[in-house]
Amino acid sequence: MNLIWLIPLLPGLGALLNGLVGVRYFSRQVSGLVACAAMAGALGVSLFAFAQLLGLDPSARVHDVVVADWIPRIPLQLADGTIGGFEVPWGFRLDPLSGMMILVVTGIGFLIHVYATAYMHEEPRGGFARFFCYLNLFCFFMLLLVLGSNFLVMFVGWEGVGLCSYLLIGYWYEKKSAGDAGKKAFITNRVGDWGFVLGIFLVFVTFGTIDFREVAGLAAAMPVEVQFGTLSLICLLLFIGATGKSAQIPLYVWLPDAMEGPTPVSALIHAATMVTAGVYMVGRNAVLFEHAPIVMQIVAVVGVLTALMAASIGLVQNDIKRVLAYSTVSQLGYMFTAMGVGAFAAGAFHLMTHAFFKALLFLCSGSVIHAMAGEQDMRHMGGLKKYLPVTFTTMMIGTLAIAGIPPLAGFFSKDEILLSAFLANRFVWAIGVVTALMTAFYMYRLMSMTFFGEYRGPAWAGHGHGAAHDAHGAGHHGHATDGHGHGGGHGHGAWHGPHESPRTMTVPLMALAVGAIVAGFVGVPAVLGGGNAIHAFLEPSFSPPGHVEMAHAPDVATAAPAAAVDDHGDEHAAEEGAHGAEGHHAPVAVELGLMAFSVAIGIIGILLAYRFYVQTPEVSEAMAARWAGLHRVLTNKYYVDEAYDATVIGGTMASARGLWAVDRTVVDGAVNGTGRLTIVAAWFSGLTDRSVVDGAVNLVARAAQELSYAFRRVQTGLIQNYALLMLVGVFAFVTVYLFVR
Repeated sequence: MNLIWLIPLLPGLGALLNGLVGVRYFSRQVSGLVACAAMAGALGVSLFAFAQLLGLDPSARVHDVVVADWIPRIPLQLADGTIGGFEVPWGFRLDPLSGMMILVVTGIGFLIHVYATAYMHEEPRGGFARFFCYLNLFCFFMLLLVLGSNFLVMFVGWEGVGLCSYLLIGYWYEKKSAGDAGKKAFITNRVGDWGFVLGIFLVFVTFGTIDFREVAGLAAAMPVEVQFGTLSLICLLLFIGATGKSAQIPLYVWLPDAMEGPTPVSALIHAATMVTAGVYMVGRNAVLFEHAPIVMQIVAVVGVLTALMAASIGLVQNDIKRVLAYSTVSQLGYMFTAMGVGAFAAGAFHLMTHAFFKALLFLCSGSVIHAMAGEQDMRHMGGLKKYLPVTFTTMMIGTLAIAGIPPLAGFFSKDEILLSAFLANRFVWAIGVVTALMTAFYMYRLMSMTFFGEYRGPAWAGHGHGAAHDAHGAGHHGHATDGHGHGGGHGHGAWHGPHESPRTMTVPLMALAVGAIVAGFVGVPAVLGGGNAIHAFLEPSFSPPGHVEMAHAPDVATAAPAAAVDDHGDEHAAEEGAHGAEGHHAPVAVELGLMAFSVAIGIIGILLAYRFYVQTPEVSEAMAARWAGLHRVLTNKYYVDEAYDATVIGGTMASARGLWAVDRTVVDGAVNGTGRLTIVAAWFSGLTDRSVVDGAVNLVARAAQELSYAFRRVQTGLIQNYALLMLVGVFAFVTVYLFVR
């Protein structure tokens, strides 16, 4: 475990090698090998460290490694007026939560790297190396984020993944839409980061430290804030940062547009890792959030509303990647709902299972796009099941997993979240159930439009039944292409119809499909004969130091947040919940009933989608026409982007133009006016200098000159003249003297 610093270092070295040398000299094979080897090495070290962590006593599963002293001690004033010392070591911490995250990042990241070597092989050699440089660099920063032992190290990784997101979304920078999407993601994340930075500042001012464990220990000793106070403000600011990074209301708008990036980017960054950073950060500060029940309410409400809103938009999207993008936003909402009701382990569990099946779904969508020469519109697909058997099978597994069908991974994690919400707040639970129905519907709609029914794509040589492309165009004509927009897609010179992807792409799909099947078994609840092992494993990460109770970890933890979001929650209930005195348990019959109900909801959603888009597709068209207004609102994503354009963006641009006008007329006018006044004053000054000052000086000189002529005439050099003058002087003196007397 002392070598955990190697886990981020290896991808960092891969990025450095490809970035400095690869773009000039490496072949595609060498660039891909370097990037994949870096991730394989990080995965190997992660597995070794995780195995060592499991060998420790559950109450002692924390290991710190300080690489270097980063910021030396600086005296700063704290909130109580005392002087504290701000010092930050470059430290890493391995505990159950970070251990789970490094396996997710390195394991799924490695599979995505392997997949990308085939998916991106049509890129120019230098661009290929540049892509893998960015991909490795992202993994470097993401691993810094999850391993950092304090807020500042986490913040370095936090900002780094934001930078890499910008680089990867805009990888095809020649496309205006890709460049715009990258800038949108970067700027939107900066809004959230503003709150995160202020939260970090307030953490230090309040606690005198930014180390996660020290903050948790100090926060645990403080009373629960029934009224909004300092701890609530800290948590609210941190949550603002989480809404930006994890795409929650109101900062979710960047993630759907981020689908402009290559599909491996969507799978790695916008499904499995970066977008979960906000969820991870809230879980990492669970003790802090437990003492701010008002903010926990906000987290739960924002999470469940985001889940509902994104799921409703996903019902009508036709771009295969945008459906998955809104699905990601919705599932992130589920995770925040879990965090908001105090089910931190359930939220982290869903983070892990979601990483498997959502990365699988994105990579499967990339396989479909690859097979269709860049086409992403599901209306131009259909009937691909017989052409893409591996992609179809693995994507079906991912679809059933996200729909919550047992025994796949999504069933266990989503059921635990819904049960926690049911015990905490029935309104939140009801919205979660409706969202689950929508999730199953839009995901099976995606499967139906893509793989079932009649083939609706372009014809190819030897195929006479394919429909010709309409005015929207096919991948060959630049419609929704996952690439530069040129024909041929990925690896298709002359397109010969849809076909299965190469093994370099399908093997990662199969590996992720296995994960989507078995990952949930680590969280089988007691009611089904399991021990919810992941709950017991993660619990120490959500408890203050020295406060871990590992004997019988409950299946559902609804501590402070459960009490806090209760409709009647009084101060006593909130305080008891915050300290986790006793978890709230549902009767076995209720738990089994809710479980059966959630499964039934998923099945109903699947059957409805099959009915509307496979058996009787005309029904869906008729419903869209009948509810045209609602359909238009959902298709246009509730006009949120338009509202932002008209208010925030339009207001910002109008303010910028106003400030420019003020600068031009007032500031520049004052400067230019001052310049003109200076010129006029200088002219008058020059005139005065020439006429008055120089005139006076010249007058004195002229007078002296004229007088000198007079005095010069007196100086004759003759003694008799001087004697005469003396005589005249004496005569004058005597005369004056006599008259005066």
